[in-house]
Amino acid sequence: MTDLITIASDQLTAAINPYGAELTHLTDADGRALMTDADPQFWIGHAPILFPVIGVTNGGVIRLDGTAYPMAKHGFARHSTFDVVDHGASHATFRLSASDKTRKSYPFDFVLEIAFRIDGATLSVEARVVNRGDAPMPAQFGFHPAFAWPLPYGEPRADHRVTFTAEEPGMLRKIAPEGLIAADRRASPLEGRVLHLRDDLFVDDALVWDPVQSQAVTYGAANGPQLHVAFPDTPRLGIWTKPGARFVCIEPWHGIADPEGFTGDFRAKPGVFEVPADGTTTIRMTITLKP
Repeated sequence: MTDLITIASDQLTAAINPYGAELTHLTDADGRALMTDADPQFWIGHAPILFPVIGVTNGGVIRLDGTAYPMAKHGFARHSTFDVVDHGASHATFRLSASDKTRKSYPFDFVLEIAFRIDGATLSVEARVVNRGDAPMPAQFGFHPAFAWPLPYGEPRADHRVTFTAEEPGMLRKIAPEGLIAADRRASPLEGRVLHLRDDLFVDDALVWDPVQSQAVTYGAANGPQLHVAFPDTPRLGIWTKPGARFVCIEPWHGIADPEGFTGDFRAKPGVFEVPADGTTTIRMTITLKP
């Protein structure tokens, strides 16, 4: 088992696994767990890093210049061991670089760095997608943190909600049974800007805002401490759990699963961004515990 890397302030402590550069624990000053218990009955993930794709690809491949490359759901970063390139009391940086193994599914000379920093009651996560090649590099990237539902402050599970910072008038994307994006959309369950969490919302997989107007949401019960999750660089948001599980995922995405029937070049897939030659794309998320 890979040793976890711990960083802390006087208000938060985080532990990150170099395998996947995955945040596995986030606790408050009293040691109360703010993240999933990873019960294997439901899901053993904590906060996987999604790269270079989001979700399922049609046929389990991406197509580039007429060649099909095998690509697992959510990409390979979450199943890769990152190098720890910097670590201090309140910060740590992890790096994954292109290799012969990654080029079999993603033929680009990339570097992916995930930097974590705690400042008071805020955990900041910054992803840097670096293109070391001499041509634009297509990619997708997403965060996937799973928070405790309920949070550990004594408020009932049924009182937990997600509040958006902006109006979200559009319908939601619909996920087909095989995980691809369906052609039709589903009605939004928001009441104003508020999503009242309940298990039946997730019988048909995640709720997907594409696009999302908000750049942040607040999660928790109205009468208890809450988590403020900000995502200024991602134009989509997924919220997901499995009915009955003790977690809810708030997932800022710069990308989306393949639409049903999509067989085009990866560069033409909805939600793909391009990193310029010798360039870097930065994608940020912050998690703040608010009393």
